[in-house]
Amino acid sequence: MEQSRGSWGSNIGFLLAAIGSAVGLGNIWGFPYKMGKSGGFTFLIIYFLLAVFVGFIIMIAELAMGRKTGKGTIGAYHTLSRKFRWIGWLAVFSPFIIMSFYSVLGAYCIEYMSLNLSNLAFAGAEIKTGADLFGSMLTNPFGAVAFTVLFMVICYLINRSGVSGGIEKFNKIGMPALFVMLVIIIIRSLTLPGASEGLKFMFVPGYAVKAGFISEAPGFLTVLATAGGQMFFSLSLAMGAMITYGSYLSKQENLVKNSGIIVVADTIVATMAGLAVIPAAVANGIAQINGGATVMDAATGLERAMTFADIQLGGPSLLFVTLQDVFQAMGPIGPLFGVIFYLLVLIAAISSAISLIEVVVTYFMDRAAEKGRQGNRPRIVLWVCLAIMVEAFLVAMDGLGSNGIAPYNLLGMENNINGWNDCWLDFMDMMSEGIAMPLGALLMSLMVGWEIKPRTLLDEIHQGSRLRIDGFFSFCIRFIAPLGMVMILLGQIDTFFRLGIF
Repeated sequence: MEQSRGSWGSNIGFLLAAIGSAVGLGNIWGFPYKMGKSGGFTFLIIYFLLAVFVGFIIMIAELAMGRKTGKGTIGAYHTLSRKFRWIGWLAVFSPFIIMSFYSVLGAYCIEYMSLNLSNLAFAGAEIKTGADLFGSMLTNPFGAVAFTVLFMVICYLINRSGVSGGIEKFNKIGMPALFVMLVIIIIRSLTLPGASEGLKFMFVPGYAVKAGFISEAPGFLTVLATAGGQMFFSLSLAMGAMITYGSYLSKQENLVKNSGIIVVADTIVATMAGLAVIPAAVANGIAQINGGATVMDAATGLERAMTFADIQLGGPSLLFVTLQDVFQAMGPIGPLFGVIFYLLVLIAAISSAISLIEVVVTYFMDRAAEKGRQGNRPRIVLWVCLAIMVEAFLVAMDGLGSNGIAPYNLLGMENNINGWNDCWLDFMDMMSEGIAMPLGALLMSLMVGWEIKPRTLLDEIHQGSRLRIDGFFSFCIRFIAPLGMVMILLGQIDTFFRLGIF
């Protein structure tokens, strides 16, 4: 059974694949912009605490569930629980829906990498601003669809080759390359004039408000919900990836040590992404302010001088507008840094995407095995990728709401009544990160803590590990994780539906 499903070739291969699953767009894009809108340092501290007391615990639990049962997400829940066995479907639903927009964002990275390559090859040609490029891309849905197909073809070729032959091999090359490129971008970012203001924003408590980046600090519960949602998305928790990867893991491997390495590595890369992105964005904004840049005031409709509050530190504009302007402002060498940056974001996107695809693929492989048949991996991967493309086409054609097919257009809803119906990306994000993931993690912690009891997984965790964390694990999975997940779930619902809870 294990051989028919595949297994990791080595523990380092597993670690790089698991880190690759965790290190995705959630780190390179999500972490910096959520840190930006949450006031900087406060977000960073809360994120670290959640990673230790909630993320680490759920990471161990999911890996143990997968290894104990030797099955993917749905099979693991069906084997371990009676009351909560249906949660497995949530954990398969989430990655499938996430891939609808993840693949499109990956496609945008390919397109931007190509644009910077073109700028590098044809030096001296007229170069559009980041805003112009992004606007042109969003209103060219057929180009977005073509690049989305290309992104999915890359993922298909990796996943069809299996766990050790495809996913592990890609991450053994991709993760070290990503780290090296990230260091290069950090060095260039920190040497830009004004980058020190970005460092203060990140690491000096209260500096974001004092300097005028944001008008007032968000409330503690708001930051908690934002940091919690980011942590789950970043660590690939509650989306079946760690259960799936754990099911391919040898009994001799140390789950405690591996979970700690994954959480620490992911957190380090997320912080490094902040160092690469925020100082560069702030430096570029300061340069514009000193250059006398103006912006249109939304309240008055008149032009006014640009201020710190106008520096774009949030949303897709951070990755595809602000940073593209940063690279273009570097002069002739700028496009080279643009190519490096969007290539590293692309690698991060692929490493996470192939883990999300594997969650769905493993379900069908296990189902075939239960019927006494050998699953045809290339065929299963093909059908899964084709299904993802269907939903991804909708997101790509929508162009973040630019092309008149947003949810409120097609579903007959009032525009922006809830805040998530402006575009299909936000709609898909609301269903997955907003509801399914935090709800699934909450129910999973209740299942482990109160139905099957922590001892069920601790027996599995003890295999390969001399370190005993029984008391810490039991207390956190029974009390800390459920409480934290309730707050995160309420915060996510409040964010997407604008209920004013916090």
